[in-house]
Order: sequence, then structure tokens, then C-alpha cells
Amino acid sequence: MATEPSPVHEHERKHEHEHEYKHTTQTQTHTHTHTHTHEPTNQEQAAPPSSPTPTPAPHLSTRDRLVLFVLCAAQFMVALDFSVLNVALPVLGQDLGMSQSALQWAVTAFALPSGGFLLLFGRMGDLYGRRRLFLAGLALFGAASLLATFAWNPASFLAGRALQGLSAAAIVPTGMSLLTTTFPEGPARDRALGISGTLLSLGFTVGMVAGGVLTDAFGWRSTMGLLTLFALIVLPLAPTLLPESRHTDRPRLDVPGAVTVTVGLLALIYALSTAAERGFGSADVIAALVAGVALLALFGYVESRTAEPLVSLPMLRRRTVAWGNLGGLVTFSMMSTVIFVLTLYLQETLRLSAFETGLVFGVVGVMSAVAGAYAPRIIGRIGARRTLVASLAGQGAFIASLLALGTGDGSIWLATAAVSLACMCHLGAIISYGLTVTSGVPDHEQGLATGLVTSTQQVGLTLGIPLLGILATTAPSLLSGVHTVVALDAAIVLGAAVLVAARLGGRTSGAVEPEPLGLR
Repeated sequence: MATEPSPVHEHERKHEHEHEYKHTTQTQTHTHTHTHTHEPTNQEQAAPPSSPTPTPAPHLSTRDRLVLFVLCAAQFMVALDFSVLNVALPVLGQDLGMSQSALQWAVTAFALPSGGFLLLFGRMGDLYGRRRLFLAGLALFGAASLLATFAWNPASFLAGRALQGLSAAAIVPTGMSLLTTTFPEGPARDRALGISGTLLSLGFTVGMVAGGVLTDAFGWRSTMGLLTLFALIVLPLAPTLLPESRHTDRPRLDVPGAVTVTVGLLALIYALSTAAERGFGSADVIAALVAGVALLALFGYVESRTAEPLVSLPMLRRRTVAWGNLGGLVTFSMMSTVIFVLTLYLQETLRLSAFETGLVFGVVGVMSAVAGAYAPRIIGRIGARRTLVASLAGQGAFIASLLALGTGDGSIWLATAAVSLACMCHLGAIISYGLTVTSGVPDHEQGLATGLVTSTQQVGLTLGIPLLGILATTAPSLLSGVHTVVALDAAIVLGAAVLVAARLGGRTSGAVEPEPLGLR
């Protein structure tokens, strides 16, 4: 449990959920426990009375640190699973007798349930217990990874991947909602989400590097074995450290809403995942897109007519939820696209080996870790909304600098520097959009809010490459295709920065009540 003396919901009633900290007096420290009736003191109320040095970062007890370790380790494990298998796919296909087209399902089998069930499992955690669902997800993830490790044919391997995805859909939203309900709004939550966001980014990057190293040294099964090991480390610690958290009223689960949104997301993610391989003109892709859009529209209608909806429509009308998630969708989809085309460029145009390409992304990972350490401090000074806008603008600007890429040796350094700086801004956007969406949300709806955050993340990861990445692979030359993708990517990110700034950037206080979107 967190060491805050007041409950989270009481804390949230007393504070602006955006925490635009005043800094007209530079000697004042940032505080998150002051009321609206008096000025902040020179010492953080969240810190122990004996703390002699004021600092924006709150003191965390040993138990707080262990809770943070368990939750962040689980998120890191899931992020690792997104990328650790990519390099191993050719070897895996030869070993299990999977065709080139079938290898796509090694990724899609994970992506479908992990994205499709996020909202449902986030809400189930709210209603029936986040800790309970988080532990069940961890146990299933460990068993699924073990199945994938010892898979004896394509069917058993794909079953393991699908179960990994299903368990990830339980782990991610419940883990994040446990984090946001354990650490109150303010510096404590900023710091916790900063560490979580850093490890999320590092997990994806480390997976790309570790996948190649493990596959070369021990074979593709070691990549799945690594995930099993992570689950075995985290699972025994979680039951004794994590508090249970659930909705006190225990309302009924909105079954029609759960069915329509889950099947709709499954159809949409299937279409986006397979479009890169088959193209958007494929009959099954078109059918899945139409079905996905229709079911999500039906979901909106169902929710407007349901007394106890799966997704609260007033929550969706909050400016912070709608526009914060837009920023998250853009930062994830556009950064994943850049990473994809840059990987092709480094290996096919500049002729770098897989190991050398891994070193480039290793630098990117280190710089992302640096950004994760400083992002909460920046958020403490200027607020999450302004940080989101600035991060999107920085990401777009550094991506645009990749238009100078060529075939000379200097392009390696340009690519490394530009993508590292873009990823630093990207990580700032990840942390600030998560804070923007979840801040001010009542405790009993945190699972839903974090489910929306993680659904945006998953859809973003599957959206960018089919929409833009295909332009690089179908262009007359890879370099010209990379330039086209980079130009469109940067324009989309910079356009999102302008939109988010217009809708959120000018507000310094975060109203907790629903706000109209202003889209009429």
C-alpha cells in the first residue's frame, strides 16, 4: 500500500488532476497534498517529517518500491513479449515447419486477444478485483510461455501465443490500475508512471536485441523460456505485496457491451495486423474492417441505452480522456512505424548486420531510460497536458530530420541521434498521456481508464505499420519509400500536437467532471 495518509479518492477531490504546479517562487517545492484554501508549504507532505531536503520526487517506502517493482516487472515482461520473438521467426518457422505466411500468426495470435480483451478485463478488474485478475493473468502467462517454449508443432505454439496475449490483456490494465490506485495523484504517481513508461519502452527495445542474442546462442525456444522465467520471478511476490482493489457496489457486468466491444476490437486488430501482409484490398481485411467499425458503432449505441455500461459515456466525453488518448494513439502508431522502416533502412540500405542494428536500438533504449528519469520532473513543472503537446511536437520534429537520410556513412549517426531524441520525446508522450487520461478519474473507474489507455497503446502498435510502413516496402526504392513514410509520419505527429494543444493545452486546471468534446 502507499504511505499517503489520506485515501486516493479524497485526495483526488482536493486537487486539480492535471497538477499544473506553480513555480513563480523557485524555492518552493512541488506538493500534491495542498488544498485549494492555502498555499503549498516548503516541505512535501508526502515525504516523511524528517526529510531534510525538499525535492519534487516523493519518498517511497520499501514496500512501495517492492509494489512498484512487481507491477513494472510485469509490464516489462509483456512489452518484452511484443518484440523478443521477431528476430527468431525465420528459425522458428524452419524448426516447427511453418510457412512464411503462417509466421505472421506468431505475431497476430498474440495481438488479437491482447488488444481485443483489454477493455473487458480492465472493467472486470474494477468489478471483481484487480489484484485477483492480475494474479490470474500472471499465472496464465507463465503457463502459456511454458507451452510456447516446449511447443511440438505449429498448433501448440500458436495456442501458447494466443494464451500469452489473453493473459497480457488481464495483466496490463489491472497492473496499471493497481499502480494508479496505489500511488495518489501528484509526484508519487508521476514518478511511478515514469518508471513504468520507461520500462515499457525499454522492454520493447531490449526484446529486439535480446531476441537475436538468445536465438543465436540457445535457439528460438530460449526467447519463450525467458518470459517463463520472468513470470516465475514476479508471481510469488505479487500476492503478499499487492492490495486488493475493486468497485465497492459490485454492479453487474454489461454483457452486450462486453461482447460488441471485444468482438469489434478483435475484428479491427485482425484487419490491421493482416493488412500489411495481404493489403487493404483483400476480401477478409475489408470484411473485418467493416465488421469492426459496425460493432464498435453498435457498442456506442448499446452503452447509451444501458443502466450500468461497460464504458461510461460521460468518461469518454472528458476532454482529457478523448484528446489524451488521441495523443497516445498517434505517438505509439507513428513511432512504431519509424522503428519498422528504420530497421529495414539500416540493414538493406546501409548494410548493417543484425547485431549492429541492435546496437543502434540499444542507444535508443538508453536515451529512452534517461527521458523516463526526467519526464516526471518536467510534468511536475509544466503539467501533463503541456508535456504531452511538447513531446508530440519534439517527436514530430526529430522524425522530420530523418528526411536527410542518404546512403553515406554519416547517415548512421544521423539515424541514431534523430531516433534517440524522437524516442525520448515519445517516452515523454507515453507518460504524460497516461497521466492525462487517468488523472481525476474516480478510483472505482481506474480499471476502465487504464483499459482505454492500454487499448489505445495496442491499437496504435498495430495501426502505423499497415497504414504507412507498406509505403516503404512497395516504393521504387527503399530509400525513397523511407522518405515518404518519414514525411507523412512527421506531419501526422505535428498535426496531433496542434490538435491536442488546441483542445487541452490552454487549460491549466483539470476539471474532474465530464466536459463536452467540442466536436459538434
